Amino acid sequence: MNKITIVGAGRVGESAAHNLAKAELCREVVLIDVKEGVPQGTALDIQESAPIFHFDTTLDGSNDLHAMAGSELVIITAGIPRKPGMSRSDVLDTNLAVVNDIVDTLLKTAPHALLLVVSNPVDVLTYAAWKRTGWPRSRVFGMAGVLDSARMASFVAMETGFSVRDITAMVLGGHGDTMVPMTRFTCINGIPIEHFLTKEQIQKIVERTRGGGAEILSLRKTASAYDAPAAAIAAMVDSISHNRRHILPGVAVLQGEYGLHDIGMGVPVVLGENGVEQVIELPLTPEESAAFMRSAAMVQADLDQLK
Repeated sequence: MNKITIVGAGRVGESAAHNLAKAELCREVVLIDVKEGVPQGTALDIQESAPIFHFDTTLDGSNDLHAMAGSELVIITAGIPRKPGMSRSDVLDTNLAVVNDIVDTLLKTAPHALLLVVSNPVDVLTYAAWKRTGWPRSRVFGMAGVLDSARMASFVAMETGFSVRDITAMVLGGHGDTMVPMTRFTCINGIPIEHFLTKEQIQKIVERTRGGGAEILSLRKTASAYDAPAAAIAAMVDSISHNRRHILPGVAVLQGEYGLHDIGMGVPVVLGENGVEQVIELPLTPEESAAFMRSAAMVQADLDQLK
């Protein structure tokens, strides 16, 4: 890619920009933020690490949304973060207004871009952004499942003591307390985790995965997670930039898959240069399906506020 814009130069945006630059996933990264001097200073700070990390990607900062002009991918991390005791839905109204403003400018300045939504509540905001653009669903998607699956894989590694490189995990559903960690599709070098862990250990991992973001927020108190989310962003961008067509869990607008219509949900997708090239529909057990529908009901409740 030539140009990627990250709107929101907070901790997630900054860490994501550094990851993209170090991996040279594009020639130019632009950071945009409403706070004067913040995106410019952040871009310059990352740029000065180039001689050490040996990357040629250039970085720029701006307070003007029009700086996203000509971007091939726009990543939205802007908005207010959660505070201890808040749910992701509690920041919906404020962050919806932020996303709408960004999308309106995007339509004028980068009408051919892909759009990756990270701001919370990500399932709802991804849907809202897609609806506002009028674009095909392939071009508007959200980041949540890669992060949630990475958290789950981390907890499996902690519990078993095995190398995290051998662990693959899958989390579906809304990015919240009703997310659906798919233990049946979580393996250690292809071997189901049930071979190594008791039901009690697995349930503990499931619950910790659902509360992964809240756990970090409660420990830090003044900041939510940003390193792992930024790494998840980079994984998705890598698949797009190199057209790898990785199968990754991401927020996609469903049009009949899993029996759902007109809703944004976390599901496995094929990510390539055109964005979401395919939604993978997994065969769910009755119990898994019920959990997925409960998660969908929570997302729908927030969507109903928009409508």
